[in-house]
Amino acid sequence: MEQESLFSNNRQNSPLASRVRPHTLAQFVGQTHLLGTGKILRELIENDQVSSMIFWGPPGVGKTTLAEIIARQTQAKFLSFSAVDSSISKIKKIMHQAEDDREIGEQTIVFVDEIHRFNKAQQDAFLPYVERGSIILIGATTENPSFEVNSALLSRCKVFVLKGLETADIEALLTNALKNPAGFDVQVKIGADELHAIAEFANGDARTALNTLEMAVLNGDKQGDQVTITMDDLKQLISQKFVLYDKTGEEHYNIISALHKSMRNSDVDAAIYWLSRMLEGGEDPLYIARRLVRFASEDIGLADTNALNIAVNVFQACQFLGMPECDVHLVEAVSYLSLAPKSNALYKARLAAEKDVKETRDEPVPLQIRNAPTKLMKDLGYGKDYEYAHSTKDKLTEMETMPPGLRGHVYYEPTEQGREGRFKERLAYIKRWHQEHRSSD
Repeated sequence: MEQESLFSNNRQNSPLASRVRPHTLAQFVGQTHLLGTGKILRELIENDQVSSMIFWGPPGVGKTTLAEIIARQTQAKFLSFSAVDSSISKIKKIMHQAEDDREIGEQTIVFVDEIHRFNKAQQDAFLPYVERGSIILIGATTENPSFEVNSALLSRCKVFVLKGLETADIEALLTNALKNPAGFDVQVKIGADELHAIAEFANGDARTALNTLEMAVLNGDKQGDQVTITMDDLKQLISQKFVLYDKTGEEHYNIISALHKSMRNSDVDAAIYWLSRMLEGGEDPLYIARRLVRFASEDIGLADTNALNIAVNVFQACQFLGMPECDVHLVEAVSYLSLAPKSNALYKARLAAEKDVKETRDEPVPLQIRNAPTKLMKDLGYGKDYEYAHSTKDKLTEMETMPPGLRGHVYYEPTEQGREGRFKERLAYIKRWHQEHRSSD
C-alpha cells in the first residue's frame, strides 16, 4: 500500500512513462468518448461528483493516470493497493483510518490496480466502506468486471470502458513527451514517419509507445546534446509486435467468437485474420482445430459432407506437426469452411429433439423395434411385427419407429444449400411414400 506517492516530484531514474505522466485532464490524451467536452466522466471529475467506479480497458490506456488525476482534482487522500501485499487485516486497518478521516471532512480515494487479481475475501473487505461512503473506490482491470468483480461490489460502482488508443492519439502523446521538460535531458531529432512507426507498433498502448521511444533515444546516434533517431534505428525495437491475447481471459472467447462468426458469414479474409491473431497469441492449435470440427457439423452439416472430413483431417495434421508447421493446415480448413455452403439444420434438429427429451416423459421404445434375445422377451411381444426394410422393394416400410406420444414431431428440416438440397429431395420422397401407403390402407 502506497500513500501520497503520486504527488512526489522525485522522478530521477524513473521510466519515461512516469516522468511525463499527465497531471490534468487537459494533458490527458485519448478516451474522448468519456473525457471530451460535456462527456459524463469529465463532468463528474470537474464538478467533484466522483463516486466509486471501475476502469476497464486494455493495458496502457490511462487507467492509473485517470485515477491520479481524479485524486489531484479533488485533493483527496490517495491510497493505492496491490493484490500481492494486501491482506484482509491490512485492508480493514486502512479502511478504518479512512472512515475516521471522513468524520473530519477528509475524503479518501482508494485505487485498486488489477482488481481482478483480488480474491473474493479481499474485494469483500472494501464493500462496507464503499456502501457507507467512507471511501471512493476506483478499480482498474484489463478483464471483464462482470466476471472478475464481486457482484455486490460491482453493483455499487460505475463501469467506464476505456479503449485502446488510436495511432493519432499515440503520436500526439509522443510529441508531448518530446516537448515535456521532464522527458529527456538531450534534444531528440526524430521524424514524423518514425513517430508514426512507433505509434503503430504500440498497438493502442501508451506505455509501450513511451518505452519504445525511450529505448530509441538511448540507442540513437548521439552527437553532443542531440540524439538523432532514424527508421533503421527503430527496426530492432519494433520488429516483433506483442499480440494482445489472453488464452484464459475474455479476449480468448472474443476472438474464437469472431473466428466462428466470420466463417459463418463466409468472410474468408476475416476468418484468416482472427485465426492468425489466435496463433500469434500462442493459442493451442488443437483447441482451434477442435472448434473447426464442431463448426463443420453445426454450421455446414449436410450442405457439404466433405467439410467434416476436412476439419478432422486438419485436426490430425495439427497433432502430427504442431506449431508452427500446422498453421497452413488451419488456414486451409478455415478457408474451406468459410467458403462452404452453410446450413444449421442439423444443429436445429438436435436442439428440437433435446427440447422434447427434456420436456416430455421418457417414452418407451415401441415393441416392434426392440430386440428379443430371450424367450421371455419374445413372449412379451419384443420384436413382434418388425419389418426389415432391406426386404422391401423401396427399402421403406410402414412400421412406426417414433414413440406414439411424439408422432408427427419434426426435427430435421433440411435447407437447399449445397448438397443438402439432395437430402431435402430424399426426405420429401420418403414422406410422400408414407403418405401414399397410409392413404392406400
